[in-house]
Amino acid sequence: MQDKKNSSSQLSRRKFLGTAAIAATGALVPSVFSYGGNSKSLNGMTNLSNPIPNSKFAGVQIGAITYSFRDLKGGLEATLNACIEAGLSSVELMGTGVEDYLGAPKNPVQRRPTPDNPFTDEENRAISQYNNELKEWRKTNGTIGAYTQLRKKFNDAGVNIHIYKWTAGETEEELDYSFKVAKALGAIGITAELNEKNARILGPAAKNNGMVAILHNHYQYAEPGFDVDKLLSYSSANRLNFDAGHYFGSTGLNPVDFIRKYHDRISSIHLKDKTRPDNATQKNTNQVWGQGETPIAEVLHLIRDQKLPIYCDIELEYPVAQWSTSVKEVKTCKEFCRQILI
Repeated sequence: MQDKKNSSSQLSRRKFLGTAAIAATGALVPSVFSYGGNSKSLNGMTNLSNPIPNSKFAGVQIGAITYSFRDLKGGLEATLNACIEAGLSSVELMGTGVEDYLGAPKNPVQRRPTPDNPFTDEENRAISQYNNELKEWRKTNGTIGAYTQLRKKFNDAGVNIHIYKWTAGETEEELDYSFKVAKALGAIGITAELNEKNARILGPAAKNNGMVAILHNHYQYAEPGFDVDKLLSYSSANRLNFDAGHYFGSTGLNPVDFIRKYHDRISSIHLKDKTRPDNATQKNTNQVWGQGETPIAEVLHLIRDQKLPIYCDIELEYPVAQWSTSVKEVKTCKEFCRQILI
């Protein structure tokens, strides 16, 4: 007789799409959303169509990196609305555009220099003045307060910011400021690319602020000689933002084994469905969830069954069909996770 747990880890694409369609009509809304509090829109008015979201299933917090909504116009307001519509109660927030939203000075030079077209003297002066104004803006007493208010705006909508993806720079002063911002947003730490420089400078800065530096991988684990233990050893505050899809797609190894070994150094996991690196047709390629080979169900079952305190974030990277939207696809991926976990 087939083991029940193993058979449940294989979610039928046909069955999933059928129940996901029901969820889209609203029939499954009570199991997806929490109605414990008042449902409000961004302007504070009651909004019955978007109740306060709850995307924690069987003890596993499902969220998304807001990079998943990169196609949307409208800045931070559009991003928050997307989180609410997708039913997400937790996000890894990309910091791009946040300072602009909060009223920081804007860079008057909106282009990148090239060898054939470098910045002019006038542009260099404008950039220098902008950098000075931005530095002074960050020092003002109200700036951290503005981030606190932004956190409240997200929290009032039912969305928690658990990780912030942004730094003000690489100096000790800039990193200290960055972690203060992340703390004001309610995040546990800052995430950045997994490399030696970030492990060396972010970890100590995180520790000084009572937070963690959460390092995110792409294909590093497939590189000869790559040593994650060395990077973690730079600071006790160094953690991993483990991309299970990139790990599987580049190495072909089961991410579950990695999570078992490093679970106490993993703060969050990026979820995506990819093909293996030795796939005969498409190697290491993003797929619609359920059509790839990444063992998403095994990953989620491990976190659920072992009660690991690890955030699991959807990262939407497969192409979105013209008839769909990033919000609909993230909502479908969230439902995919829910069905695996419950």
